[in-house]
Amino acid sequence: MNDQVFKAYTKKTSKQFAKDLTIVAAESGFLVHNEDKMDMAHTFGKHGVEIAEGFDLHMIQICKPEKAAKSLQANPERAILMPKFVMTFAKDGVTQIRFFYFNKETIRALVDDDTFPESIEESYNKIISMIKAAMVL
Repeated sequence: MNDQVFKAYTKKTSKQFAKDLTIVAAESGFLVHNEDKMDMAHTFGKHGVEIAEGFDLHMIQICKPEKAAKSLQANPERAILMPKFVMTFAKDGVTQIRFFYFNKETIRALVDDDTFPESIEESYNKIISMIKAAMVL
């Protein structure tokens, strides 16, 4: 199994999808860690960068604080794979959604840890199910 990019499409705006994903995530004990910084047009603009009209990219960081805290305390080396981002962007008249995740072999190669590959795979699967739920909310 190769590393994967989960792809989906919605007629919702990135902003609306992010709001819906935040609701779905909360129902599962996850949170959106960067609500105030996920809209990249706004973030770039705050730094004086000129943004093209219509630029719409959201980088939504998903976190389950209780699980992450326990995991990182058990092995801080896991941090390299802990930030999980769902990307949304407007293209071809729809909002496109992307989530990149790693296979167990890649995880084992990056982090010397016997239990982490299964644990993070569980998180990846949950995030994909939350994305799907937010699309129909």
